[in-house]
Amino acid sequence: MKIKILSVMLSAALLLGVLSGCGKAGYEDSSKVSIVATVFPQYDFARQIAGDRAEITLLLKPGMEAHSYEPTPKDIIRISHCDLFLNVGGESESWLDSVFDSVDNNKMKIVSAMDCVSGIAEEHSDGMTEKGHAHEHDEDCHEEHDHDEDEVEYDEHVWTSPINAILIVSEILRALCEVDPNNAEYYTANANEYIAQVTGLDSEIRDIVANAARGTLIFGDRFPLLYFVKEYGLDYYAAFPGCASETEPSATTVAFLVDKVKQDDIPVIFYIELSNHKVADAIAECTGAKALQFNTCHNITADDFEAGETYLSLMTANLSVLKEALN
Repeated sequence: MKIKILSVMLSAALLLGVLSGCGKAGYEDSSKVSIVATVFPQYDFARQIAGDRAEITLLLKPGMEAHSYEPTPKDIIRISHCDLFLNVGGESESWLDSVFDSVDNNKMKIVSAMDCVSGIAEEHSDGMTEKGHAHEHDEDCHEEHDHDEDEVEYDEHVWTSPINAILIVSEILRALCEVDPNNAEYYTANANEYIAQVTGLDSEIRDIVANAARGTLIFGDRFPLLYFVKEYGLDYYAAFPGCASETEPSATTVAFLVDKVKQDDIPVIFYIELSNHKVADAIAECTGAKALQFNTCHNITADDFEAGETYLSLMTANLSVLKEALN
């Protein structure tokens, strides 16, 4: 049913695009480079590089649940007429296959974030071994949860590692300079300045980890931060793997996390943005630990968006809570 609905939407959108006449349908200023990004990180990277010399559209609106997003006819029109399209490139954006099959825009450049970095396989464990004890989510955990190689799904939240963010920014810069070579010098200067800032963020994180009293993070929530913990050599326990659809962890999982926090005297239980953080709050109440937010930057609230928050500001806000959690 979803495929049929999307097909109808595509037909309607493309018809509207044709009826809108020449130029870049759906764009206010057709003289500027048009960039469309599916999620916030790539949108923010693009605006840091392009400044006011591009018209940049974010498809996943602030506060919206990413996994329930479906493109509107207007979204499809914008994609079909953009110069540069930025997407994640994972299973959550499988709807793009139908869009690309229907779009005739040979000039459009596409940058998929997952193609810019080395992927990490999603961890399907719920954090519990067969004996009912939670375990660390590292490479060894797959011994009990083998999946066929053809069934491997890669974690899509690649930007949670600042090093990956730099790789993505570099690729966006390359594509943008190809689309708009007249402004290449301006884009390059902006990108270099931004990369220097993200490099500084990376250095601060490494300093915090190097001087930490412990190396384990506890999340009473989903855990879309594999790239972050792998980059900095941290261990973790979480109520749910990745972006699991579950809304309630098992009683055994909660009991283990509570015991783990008490035994190791863990000071902070994390939850992620746009979460109801009920699980983290419950664990915190049982243990005396603090429940604090850790930004994954997949999306932000409407208030944060209006306040001008950026990938860099949100990741910088993680520094203080990370330091508190590891000391």
